Amino acid sequence: MQMNEEIYERTVEPIYDVHEKPKSSEWLLLSSQHLFAMFGATVLVPYLTGLPVSAALIASGLGTLLYILITKGQIPAYLGSSFAFITPIIVGLKTHDLGEMLVALFMSGLMYVIIGFLIKLSGTDWLLKLLPPVVVGPVIMVIGLGLAPVAVNMAMYTDSGAATGYNGKYLIIAGVTLLTVIAFNIFAKGFFSIIPILMGIIAGYITAVMLGVVDFTGIAKAHWLQLPEIYMPYRDYTPTFDWVLIMVMIPIVFVTVSEHIGHQVVINKIVGRNFFKNPGLHRSLMGDGISTMVASLIGGPPSTTYGENIGVLAITRIYSIWVIGGAAVLALILGFVGKFTALVSSIPTPVMGGVSILLFGIIAASGLRMLVESKVDFGNKRNLIIASVILVLGIGKAHIDFTVQNIHLNIEGMALAALAGILLNLILPEAKVHE
Repeated sequence: MQMNEEIYERTVEPIYDVHEKPKSSEWLLLSSQHLFAMFGATVLVPYLTGLPVSAALIASGLGTLLYILITKGQIPAYLGSSFAFITPIIVGLKTHDLGEMLVALFMSGLMYVIIGFLIKLSGTDWLLKLLPPVVVGPVIMVIGLGLAPVAVNMAMYTDSGAATGYNGKYLIIAGVTLLTVIAFNIFAKGFFSIIPILMGIIAGYITAVMLGVVDFTGIAKAHWLQLPEIYMPYRDYTPTFDWVLIMVMIPIVFVTVSEHIGHQVVINKIVGRNFFKNPGLHRSLMGDGISTMVASLIGGPPSTTYGENIGVLAITRIYSIWVIGGAAVLALILGFVGKFTALVSSIPTPVMGGVSILLFGIIAASGLRMLVESKVDFGNKRNLIIASVILVLGIGKAHIDFTVQNIHLNIEGMALAALAGILLNLILPEAKVHE
């Protein structure tokens, strides 16, 4: 069963289409929305792994610009730090030096490029047969719903990672942020109707200041201009090939490729174009891989397309590649402006939690819309079984654990759910059997 081209037909008209340049007076604010949407997750990865935050920001901006170039300026996607590599990096750095780790991450990016070349040679028909709407729709829902606890925890708890320390102030801040985004999205007129995310962040930040949640210490201490902290080969580390570590890292690429394809399908649906064919899935995968390779050279984490920014596309109906590129340039600047870095870093987690509640929900709703508009028949037991297994495995965060050379790894959530869905789609017979 192949994906029907009709699922890519545009259902709403964009305010700015992919190649349309926004007005100069709007450009900065529109790009700022994407900057703020990606910031929290992008800096969280280096914070957890011990890699430099500045390197992650610069890698994010540079990687996105490279992605735009490689995809011929046709796909409005922003690249940030990948969560899939967090555990391997943390554990791997305990037993390997920095040079070995960064080379392993570089090879992971190279694997992306190799997969892209294979798809270029063999086409995408086989891929689309593996990923019909009955598989992709629920996987997209899992991407959004699987992130739901992250958004809710940020909105409610002082320690969002452990979901402890319930805080009423946090809930108020997140509520104000969310309601502001909704209000500007539904009721605002003119320019303010297309920057609801940014307005929500501003309202949430002001509320947080009033409630005494914002810490201004970092802003006061930061310099206006500063050299970013990045790692340079042979200055800060010696590139070293450790093939055991490389063989541990490379399989993780297949997890992130699944995520990449899921995000790509969402962007296809939102924008109303089949980017699998033009400029081609091979180009988007190569763009992701080359961005990861560049990030590893300066000590940044691997790159991936970002669900938060896809949510911004859906809410604002602004698909302009110029806006995405502007956000990438702002990220590059951010790595050099100490005061701005400190200001954005001071945004409390409940503000981002309030925004994420809507962004992640929209991603999940996009998967549901694909099922509806593709007319997936749930009277067919086969379709019902495939969707049910994907949703429960993904949202339930089922996982498979294994250990290689004392490095503990696992495949969980969306990746495992997608694998199960693909296998069921291949194994179960096509015959329609109704209840």
